[in-house]
Amino acid sequence: MKYLYEEVAYLKGLAEGLEISNETKEGKIIHKIVETLESFADAIVELEEEQADLVEYVESIDEDLADIEDDIYEDGEEDEDDDNELSFIEMECPSCSDLVEIDEELLYDDEIDIVCPNCQAIILSSEDDECICDDCDDHE
Repeated sequence: MKYLYEEVAYLKGLAEGLEISNETKEGKIIHKIVETLESFADAIVELEEEQADLVEYVESIDEDLADIEDDIYEDGEEDEDDDNELSFIEMECPSCSDLVEIDEELLYDDEIDIVCPNCQAIILSSEDDECICDDCDDHE
């Protein structure tokens, strides 16, 4: 930004060297333009410093986030193995005959109604004592 200050200083020098008076209309506008350019140069330098601070701050946040991601994903790899062990049972909806995959753990939860995602009919009610799936002998 030293370049901007040099340019503004050069313009000031030209205005003074040409002996442009602040008393004339042209002189007033030229001096005001030079002052405004100097203000712009100051603002740009300030923005550049703030932007450099922000870049540094974002880089430190990025490093911290990378550390957190490493910690989470290291633990997550172990959890992924557990997730792959989920088993599903395929059941046919008695209402729309759509085949629905149901998490096997939900079949043994007496407090959950299993609902068809297609027609919203209850496939397995928490109030039923017997299972209607093809894998069990309870329904015979």
